[in-house]
Amino acid sequence: MSNFSEKVCDLDKRDAKRSKKDYRDKYFIKDIENITGIKAYTLRIWEQRYGMLVPKRTDTNIRYYEEDDLKYMMNIAMLNANGYKISRIAEMSREEVQSRTLSISENSSSHQSQITALSSAMFDFNEKEFNKVLSINILKLGMEETTVNIIFPFLQHVGVLWLSGTIHVAHEHFITNIIKQRMFVAIDQLNVSPLINAKKFLLFLPNQENHELSLLFASFMLRSRGQKVTYLGTSTPLDDLNKIYKLHNPDVIFCAMNSSNSTMPVQVYIQTLSRNFPNTRILITGSQVVKRRDLKLPSNCQIIGSPADFLVCLDQITK
Repeated sequence: MSNFSEKVCDLDKRDAKRSKKDYRDKYFIKDIENITGIKAYTLRIWEQRYGMLVPKRTDTNIRYYEEDDLKYMMNIAMLNANGYKISRIAEMSREEVQSRTLSISENSSSHQSQITALSSAMFDFNEKEFNKVLSINILKLGMEETTVNIIFPFLQHVGVLWLSGTIHVAHEHFITNIIKQRMFVAIDQLNVSPLINAKKFLLFLPNQENHELSLLFASFMLRSRGQKVTYLGTSTPLDDLNKIYKLHNPDVIFCAMNSSNSTMPVQVYIQTLSRNFPNTRILITGSQVVKRRDLKLPSNCQIIGSPADFLVCLDQITK
């Protein structure tokens, strides 16, 4: 995972771009390739050799697939990735393919299988199945490992699907809201008292920022390690941040910058934070900073690019 932030961001901005293309009833071969990872030429070979999938045609003779075909190919991709030969899969009914896929998603320890299972539930808007996959993995791996190895890579995949035009805003809202709920529950269930020498962390999102998954995960990791957390949440104005800072005097400030529609340029915002809180360590993550090479970071500011980066930094701070 290359970015310690939601891969799904700027939803409001995207809404405007996709308003006429929100709900899809046709998936083209490139969509199937993006979603399943099966190359387009492989799909054509399978169609010709095994008759597994018969595409329909638009009025202009362009091949397309319907939602049931998409789900079928997602199941085939999972079976194939788990050792089933395509010739064997071709002999199965669609019901058997689905049954075996469900068994794999429940029992497999493969992270990719779990990501595929989440993707399938997302496309079907199946909240029960999505929560079931999350629950199984949280039970096996714990919340932290599930988030690092499954949830964040899944969100990265969702981001790729968005950029390719394969999914729409409703899919993103659906999955992010479920994941947020699970994060809140995991934080609420923590039974860890702050350490005697615990550091104080202030977590927030800048004004006009509303995508808080990375912030929630940081809160979980900090609290589970006995650190003190003040969580301000989304869209925090600088004036309010200054007031809270004076009340709590945190050792570390952590924020995420994902949205590109902020009224203040990223470089200016970082400089403002550094100037307002010169004696505090400031950690920043998000798609607006992680891949930027032109940013000039003040000495008390640091960009966090991954959960591993955050843990290394946390160890340094809490020693």
